[in-house]
Amino acid sequence: MHVFPAGQLLRALVLTLLALVWCPVSHAQQGVTTFGMQIKPVFPVSYFDPLVTISRPSVDGTVELTGGVAYGMSVRIGLTNTISLETGLGQIQRNYAFSIRNDTNGYAQSGRVRYIGYEVPITALVYIRLGEKTFMNAAMGFSADLYPSNVQSLVDQGRIEIAKRWAQLGVLGNMGVEYRTYKSGTFYLGATYHRPFGNMATVELTYFDLDGRSVVPYAMRSGLNGSYLTVDLRYYFHEDPERINKRKKK
Repeated sequence: MHVFPAGQLLRALVLTLLALVWCPVSHAQQGVTTFGMQIKPVFPVSYFDPLVTISRPSVDGTVELTGGVAYGMSVRIGLTNTISLETGLGQIQRNYAFSIRNDTNGYAQSGRVRYIGYEVPITALVYIRLGEKTFMNAAMGFSADLYPSNVQSLVDQGRIEIAKRWAQLGVLGNMGVEYRTYKSGTFYLGATYHRPFGNMATVELTYFDLDGRSVVPYAMRSGLNGSYLTVDLRYYFHEDPERINKRKKK
């Protein structure tokens, strides 16, 4: 399978945004604030370095992103006839598989761990009408990524620990299509690319050598990349622009 580099994905999103902004048939809902819910399965992509390998003499280990899920709320604010502001609050759970191996005594163990974070995105969104109720849109912006705690998991003679960074910024972009009904809200299907500025956390794999009565730890550390790609499923509640205008006049 051919994998597009991250730079090409970002350039494609920028070009799509520019094309939609200048397209004469763009259509936004100026002055309308729309609330929605979303769920986004996380898919590991080889270009985003889902596998981390670390080693020291006689001991090595791996940590691999195997998937996850993100969900939360989304808010759209119509700024002009072509541009909307999109924000919200979401939680993301990344699932990792890890292994620890000692090639001198044949020890090998594996396990799994979950790492949970929160995201507050702010993006500029533009869209174009494809049909009477169908729209294509693209968005690009930044996200504040928050990680509340460290996590660890134990195996026989081994341990993994993911040490958090309290907060960091990331860049994100998404593209998708949506179907708007007159009374039942909006249904959205798309994809999001999220890339933090720098490593998301530090991962430490430790092997405990049982030497008689003593325990000798062998620790290995590496940065953990938090980039991911998701498939987005969203639902936005219906909000009538005419009703909004009536509220403003009162």
